[in-house]
Amino acid sequence: MRDERNDIPRVIHYCWFGGKPLPREAEKCLDSWRRHMPGCELRRWDESNYRPDAVPFTAEAARQGLWAFVSDYARFDILFNHGGIYLDTDVELVASLDPLLKRGAYMGWEKTSTSLGVNSGLGMAAPAGMEIFAEVLADYAGRPFADAKGNRLAGTVVTVVTDRLLRHGLVLADTEQKVAGLTVYPSEYFNPLDDLTGRLNIGPQTYSIHHFAKTWLGQPAWRTRLSRAAHRWLGLDMTAKLKRLSKFKK
Repeated sequence: MRDERNDIPRVIHYCWFGGKPLPREAEKCLDSWRRHMPGCELRRWDESNYRPDAVPFTAEAARQGLWAFVSDYARFDILFNHGGIYLDTDVELVASLDPLLKRGAYMGWEKTSTSLGVNSGLGMAAPAGMEIFAEVLADYAGRPFADAKGNRLAGTVVTVVTDRLLRHGLVLADTEQKVAGLTVYPSEYFNPLDDLTGRLNIGPQTYSIHHFAKTWLGQPAWRTRLSRAAHRWLGLDMTAKLKRLSKFKK
């Protein structure tokens, strides 16, 4: 049997559609990739080398300027055809990924204040031709982006991927699991940042930090920072009460 562990190219792919310049925070993340993965090629994908209208889902997302959803499909298309590593531009590396690459294809659990799922944007790696990626691409090919009125349908890449892996025997638990040729690593590996408070809990097995830029929500960075500060200083319950009062007054 062919050993696929050595077939993962040393290329970090990232997507940046929409034509805007990379924000300073993203540039810092890219610098961390260069620092911890020296000699690894960084390959940018945008409208100059990838068609946003690859499937109806991405075509409609692009038409609405919701570029993060184009990336949701493109990342799997790119890795299926080229192999390598994929990272979202709000992922900061704090250690070399080489120990994980030696073990083969992987993804990781994302644990937030409200959900648990497998998030490909935290970081994933695979050789070209991974069958599970072909299944994810097929899921997107048959998935509408919006309803008849043009309203975006619920769901993110986390739900699409998690649902697909559940069909292959994934258990919804924040543990290391082998599924469909992938190792799914616990949230400690790629998701040590609390999404509500911004507190870091870096452990001995942490390789990266997902900074939750929330570009898919169109939320400016200052709002995320303000919300996290409120949760740290006022506590979760008080912040929730203030949010409810604010909505009531409107």
